[in-house]
Amino acid sequence: MQLHESAEDYLETIFILRKRNGRVRSIDIVNEMGFSKPSVSVAMKRLKENDYIEKDDDGTITLTPTGEAIAWKVYSHHALLTDFLVHLGVSADNAAADACKMEHDLSEETFACIKAFIREHEKQS
Repeated sequence: MQLHESAEDYLETIFILRKRNGRVRSIDIVNEMGFSKPSVSVAMKRLKENDYIEKDDDGTITLTPTGEAIAWKVYSHHALLTDFLVHLGVSADNAAADACKMEHDLSEETFACIKAFIREHEKQS
């Protein structure tokens, strides 16, 4: 199933917030992403309906195994692409913003080639 870019961004944000804070609630997502509470609520409902997240009675949001796999993929692509762009000389802020755009549209082949290129150049350094 092809996810919309926004759904991938939400899953990645949940992943990052969990790493940072240990616990994730909708208000944390609102604060992190700068979206309205109703927008986040609708998104969380859709992610739950599609079995990407679970929400406890106390409001804690957790990723399901499927959601975790998608979030990890998006997060790892974002991190690698950001590092790659910074290595090319792009400022950290622009690299992070550009990586966010790129992470959703690159083919697996292109991503694998960028990853192999980085690994090869790390060996030479």
